[in-house]
Amino acid sequence: MKNTNILVTGGAGYIGSHIVELLVKAKANVIIYDNLVTGFKELINKKAKFINGDIKNLKKLSKVIQNNNITSIIHLAAYLNVSESEKNKKKYYKNNVIGTLNLINACKNSQVTNIILSSSCSVYGSVEGSVNEKLRLNPQSYYAYTKLRSENIIKKNSKELKFNYGILRYFNVAGASNSGKIGEIEKSYGHLIKNLAGQSLKSQPKVSIYGKNYNTKDGTCIRDYIHVSDLADIHLKTLKKITKTKKSIILNCGYGKGYSVKEIVDIFKLLKKDVIVQYQKRRVGDIAQIYADTKKIKKDLNWKPKFNDIKKILISAIKWEKKLKKLR
Repeated sequence: MKNTNILVTGGAGYIGSHIVELLVKAKANVIIYDNLVTGFKELINKKAKFINGDIKNLKKLSKVIQNNNITSIIHLAAYLNVSESEKNKKKYYKNNVIGTLNLINACKNSQVTNIILSSSCSVYGSVEGSVNEKLRLNPQSYYAYTKLRSENIIKKNSKELKFNYGILRYFNVAGASNSGKIGEIEKSYGHLIKNLAGQSLKSQPKVSIYGKNYNTKDGTCIRDYIHVSDLADIHLKTLKKITKTKKSIILNCGYGKGYSVKEIVDIFKLLKKDVIVQYQKRRVGDIAQIYADTKKIKKDLNWKPKFNDIKKILISAIKWEKKLKKLR
C-alpha cells in the first residue's frame, strides 16, 4: 500500500471515509473524488487529497486519474436508497450505471490495474437461508438492478483494459469507527441501526418496524449486519490480494448470521428505556431475509472479523450519534 496512488470515489461518504482512514494509516497516497451530495465535509480525511467531482463528469474523472497517476480505484460513489430508486429510476441509472461506465472509460490509457467495486447483497434477491457467491442473481429492486449492471460493466471490460477487479457484495453495514472521528451521517436511507442511534438521544424513543408478516421467525425482516470497520478492512485485504495474485474475485461481505429487525430493536430496548415501537406497512423493494455464506471470504482473504458483536455495533453507532450532535 505504501506510496501507491489510490482513488476512492465516494470517499467522503460513510463507508468511504472508513476505507480512507485505513488507507492513510497504511501510508497510501489517497485521492478522494466526491461531489458531496451524499458525502460530507466532516468525513473528509485531512491527510488525503480531496477533489470535488461527479462520476457523471467523464472529462474531469479522466483528468484526475491521469494527473494523479492512479493505479488502483475503490469505487463507492452511488445512490443507495432502495425506495427512492423505485420512484426515480432515471436518476439511479445515470449515477450508478452510467457513472460506473464513465469510470471504466476514464481508465483507458491509464496506469489503473485494480478496481474494487462496492456492490450489494440485494443482487441476490429474496433467499431462504445463507447465500454464496455462485447463487443465481435475481435483483428485485431497481437499486439492486443498477448494482448488477455495474458489476457486469466491470467484468466485461476487465480483460480489454487489463485490470483486476474485486466485487464486494455488502450486507447491512452499521456502526462507527473506534477512532470516534467518523460514522454515518445521512439519515434518509432508512438504515435501522442509524435510526435507533438517532432515537437514543430522545427521552422517549420511537422506533418504526416496516412489516410484521414476512415469512421469518418473528414476521420481521432478517439481515446480516457487518461493522463498517470490518468492511473497510476487507477492502484493503481485497486490494492486496488482487494486486499480488493478479486475479479477480467476487466476495460476500457479512458475518454469516442473520438478525431480525425485532431482535435488534429488543437489544436497543435493553440499552434505552421507554422505547415506543410502531409497526408500519412493508417498504417497496425490501426482501424478507438474507445473510451471507462467508466461507469464500474467509478462505480467499484469510479474513477474521474483529467487531462481530451486534450489541457493540449498536453501542458504537449510539456513541457516534452523541458526538455528531455536538459537531452540528
